[in-house]
Amino acid sequence: MVRRDLDRTRLDPYPAEAYPPEGPNVVGPGPEPLVEEEFVDPQSRRARVVRVVCTIINIVCGLFAVVLGLHIIMVLFGANPSNGFASLVDSWSSAVSLGLRGLFTPDNEKLATLLNDGLAALGWLLIAGVLTYAIRQFALPGPGRAAHYRRRVVR
Repeated sequence: MVRRDLDRTRLDPYPAEAYPPEGPNVVGPGPEPLVEEEFVDPQSRRARVVRVVCTIINIVCGLFAVVLGLHIIMVLFGANPSNGFASLVDSWSSAVSLGLRGLFTPDNEKLATLLNDGLAALGWLLIAGVLTYAIRQFALPGPGRAAHYRRRVVR
């Protein structure tokens, strides 16, 4: 009988009789202790927290930019301002416009909305990018950090 060595994926040249018998009634030395090795990164928890914080910042700032974009689209296509959804988007967009609502005052209301709210949306995306970059640069360690390995014997 030829046994297959599953770790090395090749045929074992020794017959099955060369191996000691296995089972509960076999007398002899016990099984060899199991050795577990794992990579321990002391900064992994910090990196996970930084990723979560940066994701939250990106989602919030992206949501503000989407609200401003929806307001631009509704104004450009002439949405009914007395509609509940349109008034909700208008009030939210005025809250997150970064004070840029009256920055540009062309004669055309659609162009003014496009310029002012468009600039505010770009501002929110820029704020998200700068914040996440700064957080990652200052909160995460550099490339020269030490790696630790933990080895333990399990009996």
